Amino acid sequence: MESLIFSLNATVPVFLMVVVGMLLKKVGWMDEGFAQKMNQFMFRVPLPVLVFSDLATVDFTEVWDLRFVAFCFGATVLSIAAAAGISCMLKDGGIQGEFIQASYRSSAALLGIALIENIYGNAGMAPLMILASVPLYNVMAVVVLSFFRPGQPGIDRATLRRTLREIATNPIIVGIAAGLLWSLLRLPMPYILGKTVKSIGSMATPVGLIAMGATFDLKKALGKRGPALLASAIKLVGFCAVFLPAAVACGFRREKLIAILIMLGSATTVSSYVMARNMGHEGVLSSSVVMLTTMLSAFTITTWLYLLRSFGLV
Repeated sequence: MESLIFSLNATVPVFLMVVVGMLLKKVGWMDEGFAQKMNQFMFRVPLPVLVFSDLATVDFTEVWDLRFVAFCFGATVLSIAAAAGISCMLKDGGIQGEFIQASYRSSAALLGIALIENIYGNAGMAPLMILASVPLYNVMAVVVLSFFRPGQPGIDRATLRRTLREIATNPIIVGIAAGLLWSLLRLPMPYILGKTVKSIGSMATPVGLIAMGATFDLKKALGKRGPALLASAIKLVGFCAVFLPAAVACGFRREKLIAILIMLGSATTVSSYVMARNMGHEGVLSSSVVMLTTMLSAFTITTWLYLLRSFGLV
C-alpha cells in the first residue's frame, strides 16, 4: 500500500497538470498558438537546462560501475531496436517516428532519482543509469524523428547531413554534453548559478505538461488509440518482462535493480512530445502515450516493485 501511495503521488499530479492545460484551452485562456510557443520555449531553454543540472552536479567517479553502465546502455539499445522493428508493422507510416520514441523513452532522470531516494535514502545508482541511458535516449530521438519525419522522401545524403546537424545543434544534446563536460572537469557549481539553473530546470515538467494538455486533441487521439495502447504496453510491461530477469541473472540487486526498473518501465517522458512537435511531427500519438503511461505507471511500477520485493531482490 505504501508503494502504491508513493507511485500515485508521483504520477497523479503529472496527469493533473495535463488536465489543467486542457481546461485552460477549454475556457479560452490558452490557444494553439500560445501552446506552440510554450513548446518551443520548453525545447530550447528549460529542458536543456534540466538535463545539464542532472548531470553536472554528479560525481560519476564515486559510484562508477562499468558492468552496470554497460547493461543499462545495452538494454536501451535493444529496446530502441525492438521498438523500431515493431513500428514496421504499423499501417500509418507517418506515426512511426513518434511510436518508436514513445515506446522506449522513459522519465528516467526525474522519477528514477525520486523513487530510489524514497526507498534507500539516497540517489544510489540513478546517476549511472542516467549517464548510460538519457544521452542515448535523446540522440536516438533526434535520429528517429529526423528519419521518420512525415513527408520524408527517404534517407539520402541530404537527410543524413541534416540529421547530423540536428543532433549537433539540438538544445537537449547540447545540455547533455555541457553537463557531462562540467562533471568530468569537476568544475564547482557556485550557489547563485546552481540556484538559477535549478529554478529554470524546474519549469520543464509543469510548463511542458500544461502545453501538452492545451494542444491535446481527443478526437485525433482516439483515432490512434491502437498504436497508443501498443506503445504503452511495450513501455510499461514489455521491456521490463524481458530485461528485468536478465538483470537479476547478471546479479544486480537493490538500488541497481530499482534504477533498471525505472529506466525500462517508467512513464514516457513529456519531453518526447516536446521534441516530436518541434521536429515536424503531429504529436498526437506522443501525447496519448504520455497520458496513458502516466496514468497506468503508478500501478505497473508498484506491481513490479511488489514482485521484486516478494523474491527478496530489493
